[in-house]
Amino acid sequence: MEQQSKELIRRYVTASATVTKRLSSEIAKIVQDEMTVDQYQIMYHIKTQQECTSTELADAFCVGKSSITAIITRLVDRGLVERTRDEGDRRLVYLSLTDLGHEISGKADEKVQEVVSRYLTHFNQKEIESFITNFEKLASLFEEGSKE
Repeated sequence: MEQQSKELIRRYVTASATVTKRLSSEIAKIVQDEMTVDQYQIMYHIKTQQECTSTELADAFCVGKSSITAIITRLVDRGLVERTRDEGDRRLVYLSLTDLGHEISGKADEKVQEVVSRYLTHFNQKEIESFITNFEKLASLFEEGSKE
């Protein structure tokens, strides 16, 4: 049984690495004129949260806060993200997309949807839903595990 588990894990790691590399490459081609893949992912996260802090981003992406700060500064300089200080605690700075940030991010999202859709056509609806549900479960388990 242990050998079978090792083989399944090997297959998962191999497939995950391939999908991650190829999808990142596809996204890079799509957004290259507007932003880097890291910037796209940061903007996507901010958009889904509506606002967040640099610390929350650093935790979400498992990187140091200084890395996030550098990316955010570039996005702020380009007018895509804005910083807003909390009125109650001025030390807290919230990040949100500007109108231009929403526009650029929305266009990039549409292009990413088109690319991913091309691959999903090789699966039926039940397979897609099952895969996504299981992948979300795995992501949740990783999130819980990182908090321990």
